[in-house]
Amino acid sequence: MARYHIETYGCTSNRGETQQIEQALREGGHHPADGPESADVAILNTCTVLEKTERNMLARAKELDAETPADLVVTGCMALAQGEQFRDADVDAEVLHWDDVPQHVLNGECPTVTPDTETVLNGVVGILPIARGCMSDCSYCITKQATGQIESPPVSENVEKARALVHAGAKEIRITGQDTGVYGWDRNQGTSLLPELLDRICTEIDGEFRVRVGMANPKGLHGVREELARVFAEHDELYNFIHAPVQSGSDDVLADMRRQHAVEEYLEVVEAFDDALEYWTLSTDFIVGFPTEDPEDHEQSMDLLRETRPEKINVTRFSKRPGTDAADMKGLGGQTKKDRSKAMTELKMEVTGGAYENMVGRESEVLLVEDGTDESLVGYDEAYRQVVIADAEERGLEIGDTVDVEITSHNTVYAFGVPVERRQLAD
Repeated sequence: MARYHIETYGCTSNRGETQQIEQALREGGHHPADGPESADVAILNTCTVLEKTERNMLARAKELDAETPADLVVTGCMALAQGEQFRDADVDAEVLHWDDVPQHVLNGECPTVTPDTETVLNGVVGILPIARGCMSDCSYCITKQATGQIESPPVSENVEKARALVHAGAKEIRITGQDTGVYGWDRNQGTSLLPELLDRICTEIDGEFRVRVGMANPKGLHGVREELARVFAEHDELYNFIHAPVQSGSDDVLADMRRQHAVEEYLEVVEAFDDALEYWTLSTDFIVGFPTEDPEDHEQSMDLLRETRPEKINVTRFSKRPGTDAADMKGLGGQTKKDRSKAMTELKMEVTGGAYENMVGRESEVLLVEDGTDESLVGYDEAYRQVVIADAEERGLEIGDTVDVEITSHNTVYAFGVPVERRQLAD
C-alpha cells in the first residue's frame, strides 16, 4: 500500500479534516512515511486566513514538490478557494477537496471496503458496500491480495440495506465496492447485476434520495453498458455519473497492467452513456509513468483524454507496490514521470475547466450534503458535479436540502451557484 506524508496548517477544523483523511488512509492499508522524501504521496492541508499565510502555503508546496519523488496533493481552504494559485506558481500538484484525497492515494488500486460490507451513515450520506473483492488481476495492485475474488450478496439484500439507510435519514446513497461493475458476476455467470440492483433501489424504495455509483472498471461495465445507460436514463434518483478508470490510452500498456479491457471497450462504454444521457459526468483515472510506458504510449493517453474529455480526472504517477508483479519491472526515471504527470495535469485542468465553464448559466437541482467554508454549503447536481452555495446558511439552507440553483461561476474543478425559484411551466 502507499506510504503517505501529510502536513496540516490552520485551524482546528482543518486538523479534523486531516484526522478523517488519515483514518481513511489507514483503513485502506496505507501507512505514514518517515518524511516526504520516502513517501509515495505528500499531502498538504492548507490554510488561507492571511495573505502571509497564502505565501507560506505556496512556498511550502514548492518545497514539497521538490522533496517528494512521487505525487503531491494540495487540499484544504486555500486549495478550495484559490487552487489556481498553485498552478500559476508552477507547482505540480493535484488540487483536491478533502473528501477526494483518499481515493487519489489509491494510485489506481481498487478501493477497500469494510470486511463485512456493513453500511455506514455519515450525516445525510449513506455508504452501501455492495460486494467484496474483484475479478481483476492488475499487475500493480496489492489490494487484490487482501480482498480476493468477488463475493456478491443477493440483490434483495442490498436493496434492503439501501432502504434501511433511507429510513435512517440518508439523502444520498453512495454505492461502493472494489469494482461495482462486476457486482453479481459470481452469481450470474459472469454478467453484472448492477443494472438490476440500481433499478430496484429506485423503484422499490420510497422517499427522496439520490444514488451515486462508485468505481466500476470498464470491463465490467462493457457487457451491460446499454442496459445500464437505460437504467440511468429512466431514474432521476441516479446521479448521471460513472467512474470508469481507463488508466492508459495504450492497449500495450493496458496489457502490461493486466487491466482486462481495451481502449475501444472503454470508448464503447462512453458512447453508450453519451447516447442515453444529455447531461452526465464521466470520471476516469490515468496512471502516468508505468514502467513499460514509452513516449508514444503517453501521447496515446493524452489523445484519449482529449477525445473523451472526462469532467473528472484523477492523474497519478506510478509507484511500486511491494509484492506486485509491476514492482519487479524496471521503472522510469522520477523526472520522466514528473514531466508526464505535469503535462497530463495541465491538460486535465483545461478539460475540466471547460466543462465547468459550460455550466455557467445552467439551472440545476443541487442536493446539499456537506459543510463548506464560512457560511457555505457544498452539494452535487444531477451529474454529480460539485456546486458551492457561498451564503447558504445565511439563506437558511441546511445539509439535506435540495435546491434549484443557477450556476454563476466556477473554480475549474467546482462551480458556484445561487438559489433560484423553480420556473413554472406554461399551461
